[in-house]
Amino acid sequence: MQFSDQPSKLKSAIQLAIVSLSLSAISNAAIAEEQTSEVISLKEISVVGKAESDTKPVKGYNAKKSRTATKTETDLKDTPQSISVVTQDVIKDQSIQSISEAVRYVPGVTASQGEGNRDAINFRGAGVTTGDFYQDGVRDDIQTYRDLYNTDRIEVLRGSNAMIFGRGGSGGVINRVSKEAGWDPVRELSMSYGAYNQKRATIDIGNAINEVAAFRLNAVYEDSDSYRDGVNLERYGLTPTITIKPSDATKIVLSAEYFKDDRIGDRGMPSTGTGFKNRPYNIGDHSTFFGSARLSPNETETTAFNAMIEHAFDNGVTVRNRTRYADYDKYYQNVYARDRVKNGTVELGAYRDDTQRQNLINQTDVTYNLKTGGLEHRLLAGMELGRQDTDNTRRSPSMANDNIVGPSGTVSAENPVFTGTLNLNNLRTNLRSATTNTAFYVQDQIILSPKWEMVLGLRHDRFDVDLTNFNGATPAARNLSATDNKLSPRAGLIFKPLENLSLYASYSQSFVPRAGDQLTSLTTSTASLTPEKFINHEVGAKFDLNPDLSLTAAVYKLERENIAITDPTPGVNNQILVDGQETKGIELGVSGKVTDNWSIFGGYAFQDAEITKDQAKAFISSGAALAQTPRNTFSLWNRYDFNDTWGAAIGVISRSDMYAAVPTSTTSTILPGYTRVDAAVYGKLDKNLRLQLNLENLTNKEYALSAHNNNNIVPGSPLTARATLIYNF
Repeated sequence: MQFSDQPSKLKSAIQLAIVSLSLSAISNAAIAEEQTSEVISLKEISVVGKAESDTKPVKGYNAKKSRTATKTETDLKDTPQSISVVTQDVIKDQSIQSISEAVRYVPGVTASQGEGNRDAINFRGAGVTTGDFYQDGVRDDIQTYRDLYNTDRIEVLRGSNAMIFGRGGSGGVINRVSKEAGWDPVRELSMSYGAYNQKRATIDIGNAINEVAAFRLNAVYEDSDSYRDGVNLERYGLTPTITIKPSDATKIVLSAEYFKDDRIGDRGMPSTGTGFKNRPYNIGDHSTFFGSARLSPNETETTAFNAMIEHAFDNGVTVRNRTRYADYDKYYQNVYARDRVKNGTVELGAYRDDTQRQNLINQTDVTYNLKTGGLEHRLLAGMELGRQDTDNTRRSPSMANDNIVGPSGTVSAENPVFTGTLNLNNLRTNLRSATTNTAFYVQDQIILSPKWEMVLGLRHDRFDVDLTNFNGATPAARNLSATDNKLSPRAGLIFKPLENLSLYASYSQSFVPRAGDQLTSLTTSTASLTPEKFINHEVGAKFDLNPDLSLTAAVYKLERENIAITDPTPGVNNQILVDGQETKGIELGVSGKVTDNWSIFGGYAFQDAEITKDQAKAFISSGAALAQTPRNTFSLWNRYDFNDTWGAAIGVISRSDMYAAVPTSTTSTILPGYTRVDAAVYGKLDKNLRLQLNLENLTNKEYALSAHNNNNIVPGSPLTARATLIYNF
């Protein structure tokens, strides 16, 4: 697939804009210094502090409100479900640039590999998902590595939640809250340079146009190499936003984004062993690329438009409508290890995948507050309409499998580089899908008394999937369709014995259509199957030790029924059905300020995740552990400010062993547990200029970071350093 030269022109424009704005900022600062003796009279204004809002930036590490869990602006302590908010201060202090980095200190969430080309997350052992990502509450189905240059904060909701989000969301969702144009000036430039020649620059500028309108512009450019041989990336993005308030009752937010990501797809290293309880191969050698980095290019081009219109009527009714249109063009090719290392050799495979997708989603929410019979109600009624069109092709060396070297031929595991001619002329997948979704939902948040609250909700989704498989041998195999009608209930009860303590119990359901989380996996054997079903039972507590420090605790059971999972048998590329899975877990979270100078963020999770019924044909027994679900995880980030000028931080991430894929009686791979230490130093050079140094893996620990399956394992990076200069002008 070839892109036009427009992206390169835009890249140059973004680079020029960042440089120009940087020079302008420095110039303006110099002029300001020269004019300090000039007396300027300004009109007197009054500044009034405002309480935290779900649309305004959060100060510090401790968020108090969110719209993610209820579609209404709700205090977190009044939300009967686990939710963690990675605030802008956490993002900046940890120098977070990606989704996988953002969830490192969130309990119950594990980042997966994503085949080296997209975000992939496992919530509470519910299975790796690439479809449960949202932006401002609207589904973001673009498969790529999302950059956070235009994100104010990340809200991580855990537990089934189809009543709010519809299909998917089985174990949780990630919602990015965008930076929004406002009337307070924003002028920030950041430039980073780090290990392995990482170069990155971002710009964030915004201001009032007049009393009615305000603008904001975010841009990013990055060009980086890697600790992995031959791996690099180049990405750039631009997001202009405008907010219009023609009256106090009406608000309109319009934004657009162009984002381009070019990188080498890295599938990591294989395992080694006899087949059962394998281990990553030579984890101490973190740099060797298995396959061919040169022949593993990944390109994603994304264009998206968002609109939000909100109006509050005099009768107390508020209507909010959101529309999102996204178009993306993606191409990725992998040359990778297909099996474990055997007798010092390894098989290699390759494929090429092209996807073009357009999404159009519209949501309308109507809220109304009223009192009846001594009860207070916040009523929500809504509708969601969506359409997704996808064209996808996949090319391989043969119609049977991805083999390019093996099983009859192999390469040495000591020099596992493919040097032959790559022939990907076999069109193994050639499909087109069109999906429409219509959903209606209602919710009632009820204040029963000063100490008791209740949340009740119900949603109905109808999914119509039409898929054309151009490779189908018969008309029935070529033209597939499925319709799913699902009801998704949720109920929660909240008890507040103290003003700063809430206890809750909740029940919720979710489902995944048989077309999969990307709605392109329909086959003749799955079209008639009922959707996967998820049931979440949860009790928990939320406690504010002080106004700026919060503790959370949750105990849950997440059940998964009628599941299709990837067959872990080497060389097999299909789905197997598992009748039952279950995760029982505990999550503890902490966020906020211990003292005026000491801020913390982190948590602990215990996950007992297993298969609950035998699957003899798949060689899976009841009690087998679920994939990529460590039994214990712990993380804690600490920042301490010595004075107004200097500060330092240290973070610890610890994880127990976990399986790369569901273990069978013949095949399993264990990713050993590890403990990693990170650190940072912060300095304020003057009132506008800050410098920070982030160090990751301070002890240079050798460990396996993530996996896609038994033989695609990414080793963690060695000790790395990244310096960032932040200038506010």
